[in-house]
Amino acid sequence: MTLADDLRRDEGERLKPYVDTVGKVTIGVGRNLTDVGITAAESAAMLDNDITRVEAECSTKIPWLAVCPEPVQRGVKNMLFNVGWPRLSGFKNMLAALQAGDWDTAAQEALDSAWAKQVGARATRIAALFRGPH
Repeated sequence: MTLADDLRRDEGERLKPYVDTVGKVTIGVGRNLTDVGITAAESAAMLDNDITRVEAECSTKIPWLAVCPEPVQRGVKNMLFNVGWPRLSGFKNMLAALQAGDWDTAAQEALDSAWAKQVGARATRIAALFRGPH
């Protein structure tokens, strides 16, 4: 056995945050997020994994996005990262406009949403990516 084996056995492994027996937010194999947190390298690895997940989800859920200009792809992926697929799929008019290459309508649809009110400047930046220039 290795130390990692011992720790997995003794700590368990949970892939979602939980509060441990002394009130500390914990994840993984006993990682105390409250006191220890994560390193910049761990944050970068998590972001890389999340980007990979978002890109794979785009490939399966909205394959036509691959032929859109890169800024449009980036904007949609940013939104998907932020809201998740179930909520993004509700942006039917915006997605239809993007698929049709109607960048201005897509941008306006994004801005005319409850999401835009929630995220403020992020929505403005994403709408600008949709508008171009392309």
